[in-house]
Amino acid sequence: MTRRSTVRRLQAVGAAAAIAAGTLVATAPAAQAAHCTTPRLAAGWYGDNQARLQRLIDEYGTCNPYRPSRTKPVAVFDWDNTVVKNDVGDAQMYWLLRSGKIRQPAAGDWTGTSRYLTPAAARALADACGALARPGAPLPTGTPAGAGCADELAAVYGTAATRSGAAAFAGWDHRTIEPAYAWLPQLMQGWTAREVRGFAAAARAENLAAPVGATQRVGTADVTGWVRYYDQQKDLIGGLRKAGFDVWISSASPQPVVEVWARGVGVAADHVIGIRNTTTSGGKLTAHLQGCGSVQDGADTMITYIDGKRCWINKEVFGVRGAAAEKVQPAARRQVFAAGDSDTDISFLRDATALRLVVNRNKNELMCRAYDDSDGKWIVNPMFIEPKKPKSTPYPCSTTGYVDHDGTPGPVRRGDTSVIPDQTDSVY
Repeated sequence: MTRRSTVRRLQAVGAAAAIAAGTLVATAPAAQAAHCTTPRLAAGWYGDNQARLQRLIDEYGTCNPYRPSRTKPVAVFDWDNTVVKNDVGDAQMYWLLRSGKIRQPAAGDWTGTSRYLTPAAARALADACGALARPGAPLPTGTPAGAGCADELAAVYGTAATRSGAAAFAGWDHRTIEPAYAWLPQLMQGWTAREVRGFAAAARAENLAAPVGATQRVGTADVTGWVRYYDQQKDLIGGLRKAGFDVWISSASPQPVVEVWARGVGVAADHVIGIRNTTTSGGKLTAHLQGCGSVQDGADTMITYIDGKRCWINKEVFGVRGAAAEKVQPAARRQVFAAGDSDTDISFLRDATALRLVVNRNKNELMCRAYDDSDGKWIVNPMFIEPKKPKSTPYPCSTTGYVDHDGTPGPVRRGDTSVIPDQTDSVY
């Protein structure tokens, strides 16, 4: 082979290699895109909700090279009656009463279980429960002898009133705490979080095994005895996580309880924000609660409830500290998606920047804002199991749909302070 032919051969090989290399470079993004599969949501949604949720995943998911941000988009779900049908806090309370796991308070003084408990409620509880156990010992509320005590505890928790009709709580901020919700973790004082997770696992097993519509006997009353995960919400959470979303749960049920239930949709304990007790040096829960924002631990004035949910999400998800956590954050430090079912979810739903899913349970302020849909980012879906019938009268948005910090009702206002007109229930 001559020198010239050798050079030509080497040039040809080099050209072929360059062409091959160029082909690989050119096709690499396409090959990468082909291997990235955007999750597709299952059917079972109202109207065009499935399509709008799918567009959210398509736009913000990791398969979209032009998504708005390279950081993980945040999605936050309420838990009770949003991800599951029925209330896991209620289920836990009923299990505690049936199993005799609520302790007699120190000196038999029930005011130590909540700073908002009224004298009338404290007297009623002392009368019903005082003779049944020494201070610190579990009350036998699952026995015939403890049925009256169980009934009084269930009445105060479930109706915020005694069996005789006296108000059980007074003096709270209606936008940051609900005393009856807070009372459940406060009644768990004396147990460790690990023990409470064991209680939650037992209650979960019972409620999932019970048939839909089942009841259970607590004290002398029959109460709800079943819970179900919503298949559609479980699928949505799974799809969001597969698409690269950072999915969180924010609930006004006790932290250890929701941790156990959240495992069923693939959300780990470190992505659950529930009501959190303070603890002793030995790890036992106290009757006081952790604070957020400007609220110190033990002040017991803010839980994961309305504005308190905003604070806890800002604190735990976005790392905002101090009083700033109580404020609406810049769009880049807020969740892109939120889902809820109640007025307790208003603030964190309004904070969502892209889409807000509302499960319709006929709650006044929530439905006023969702149906008004002033920015086009609200979607409403009927309950997935046993949906409610349409509300027979319009929601009183222009008069009493909003509840102020002191409990005073008033009109529901948009961000520009204009009043939302009354809304007709149309998604059911």
